[in-house]
Amino acid sequence: MTPRQKRLTWIVAGVALVAAAVGLVLFALKNNVSLYFTPTQVYNKEAPQGRNFRIGGLVETGSIQRQTDGLTVHFSITDTVQKMPVIYKGILPDLFKEGKGVVAQGKIEADGVFHAEEVLAKHDENYMPPEAIDAINKAEAGKAASASAPAVSNPVAK
Repeated sequence: MTPRQKRLTWIVAGVALVAAAVGLVLFALKNNVSLYFTPTQVYNKEAPQGRNFRIGGLVETGSIQRQTDGLTVHFSITDTVQKMPVIYKGILPDLFKEGKGVVAQGKIEADGVFHAEEVLAKHDENYMPPEAIDAINKAEAGKAASASAPAVSNPVAK
C-alpha cells in the first residue's frame, strides 16, 4: 500500500468509529428522552402511545381527589381547551394547588388516563413552563377566534 492509501484507510476507519459511537449514544438516549405535550395535543393523539412523556398545563379547579391510602391523587390538567385526567401515587410537591401550573411525567395507559410517575409544580408565583404558557395562549386565542362570528363584508364597492 502506498502512504496515500494507508492514510485514506485510517481516515475511513476513524469516520466509521465516530459514526458507531454516535449511533450507540443516540440509541442509548432514545428511551430517556421525555417530550412535552399539552392536553390538547394528547387529545389530538399527537403524544406517543405506550411511551413516557411530559404533560403540562394548569391543575383544573375542583378536580383534585385524594384516595384513602393518603398517597394516590386523581386530578386533571388543562390548557383551557382540553383536560387530561391524571393519577399519581406519591407525595405531591408543596406548591401543588388547583389553578396553578404543573408538569407531570408518565404515560397514558389503556384506560385513557395519564399515570404520572413524577409531578413537578411551579417554583414561584410567576413561573410556568414556557411550553405551557404558549399552549394556554394558543388555546385562548383559538377560543376567542371561534367565539367571535366572522364579519360579513359588503362586496359592493362604493
